[in-house]
Amino acid sequence: MTDIALSPQTRATALAALEREEVDVLVVGGGVVGAGCALDAVTRGLSVGLVEARDFASGTSSRSSKLIHGGLRYLEMLDFALVREALRERGLILQRLAPHLARPVPFLYPLKHRFWERLYAGTGVQLYDLMATASGGLPRHRNLSRRQALRVCPALKKDSLVGALQYWDAQVDDARHTMFLARTAAAYGAHVANRTKVVGFLREGERVTGVRVHDLEHDRTFEIRAQQVVNATGVWTDDTQALIGERGQFHVRASKGIHLVVPRDRIQSKTGLIMRTASSVLFVIPWGRHWIIGTTDTDWSLDKAHPAASSTDIDYLLSQVNQALATPLERSDVQGVYAGLRPLLSGESDSTSQLSREHTVGSPVPGLVVVAGGKYTTYRVMARDAIDAAVHGLGRSVPRSCTERVPLLGAEGYTALWNRRRVLAEESGLHVARVEHLLGRYGSLVHEVLALVQADPDLGKPLEGAEDHLRAEITYAAAHEGARHIEDALTRRTRISIETFDRGVAAAPMVADLMGDILDWSEDQRQREVDNYRLRVEAELASQEQPDDETADATRLGAPDVLPLQLS
Repeated sequence: MTDIALSPQTRATALAALEREEVDVLVVGGGVVGAGCALDAVTRGLSVGLVEARDFASGTSSRSSKLIHGGLRYLEMLDFALVREALRERGLILQRLAPHLARPVPFLYPLKHRFWERLYAGTGVQLYDLMATASGGLPRHRNLSRRQALRVCPALKKDSLVGALQYWDAQVDDARHTMFLARTAAAYGAHVANRTKVVGFLREGERVTGVRVHDLEHDRTFEIRAQQVVNATGVWTDDTQALIGERGQFHVRASKGIHLVVPRDRIQSKTGLIMRTASSVLFVIPWGRHWIIGTTDTDWSLDKAHPAASSTDIDYLLSQVNQALATPLERSDVQGVYAGLRPLLSGESDSTSQLSREHTVGSPVPGLVVVAGGKYTTYRVMARDAIDAAVHGLGRSVPRSCTERVPLLGAEGYTALWNRRRVLAEESGLHVARVEHLLGRYGSLVHEVLALVQADPDLGKPLEGAEDHLRAEITYAAAHEGARHIEDALTRRTRISIETFDRGVAAAPMVADLMGDILDWSEDQRQREVDNYRLRVEAELASQEQPDDETADATRLGAPDVLPLQLS
């Protein structure tokens, strides 16, 4: 394996190769499942392409609760197989596959009733621990008195609990993790390209033999031939299937979940929180210098690319969390808001909370595999099952999946570098807190970022408008991580769009200059990128003042989508 950057040059090379040569497997969709499919296929020795219409993780895979977990509520539904599978994947991600990106998180579950609730909930959490024993790596749960609970979470109302349980799960920056999957696949030889939209399928009789794609960056259309095509487009599954006039064997419904981001000092706690609501559960999740509060679970049938959070959604989450907080949160405390769509396999129930989080793989026509459903934590299993189906269609002997033993780029050597973080700080001239921040985003690839700073000390300065990040991170995003537009850098390579009160608007001009130097943008292109991003933020903020989904959706769609800037 060679460390291949997702650079502008490698994107061009990948597209040229895909246009020229038939591949064994072409994956459509650059979310976590699609990127996982590409990595699974290429590490079996297959020739592989991966195309994504927008940006890696630009849909559901950048808008989750950022949790890697078994799902306690699925345990309550007696879905033991799903929980066991997810806990095993949690252990793999934490210990082997992505220790640089995932980290343990404690959660407090406040108890409101004496005796029976502690027995009921405690039994469930104990079973959760036991099922995770094989994967190990996290502390066991513990029972807390009310006094002990308030010591670790002073923010709670004293009369809102009689005691608590504390247990551990894990979290990951979903967008960066997905990008690392795609980049690792590229390092093993996959041809990877974002901003490459499938606009049609190629067929010979009943068989699918490839796709027709539109390179959105250069406004050109061409064909890619493949022995097997994998549709891993999540909530767009039905739309993609419609391109060949085939809905498939199952139907995917979208469920909207919104999250609020508030500064860390607004909630005094050393632990995350999980609380019951009337319809689901509510998480308060530590996220660096912030908290993530979520989520909702409502049916969504409007625009899939830009799901909008309404004022009603925001007020609902605030009202739910404020039931437990001694000092209520206000709208002015909300620093960021994001909305995502879960791809749920449609069932008989009208409630999205009752739809299946299990995944399904099917082959509706020869040459085409469809994978849908599932949850972020089990992406690797979904990818394995999808590529198993594709291999069956290839009709030849192919090695079994090995991704449970394939660490992502940045994982190897991460622990040793973390132990040497003070030495790295001295050598680079950066504060140790900066080095820790970089290690948690790049792992052992941190040396590539530090090399940029060594070559140009200005890149070691804070980014104007988002001082938690270095300028080098934006340069690196464009040069090594496939970022093509300001939105990619501010929303997914970093989380500036939800971690600053102005949603990244102040940082946009400098981001445009840093990215423009890598992507060879003209002054006019740089200004258009800044204007485009500002309009997007204005539309999102306006949509969050609307009373319902319909008006919020219409308002959000008032901003233009990212347009190609480098036509040729």
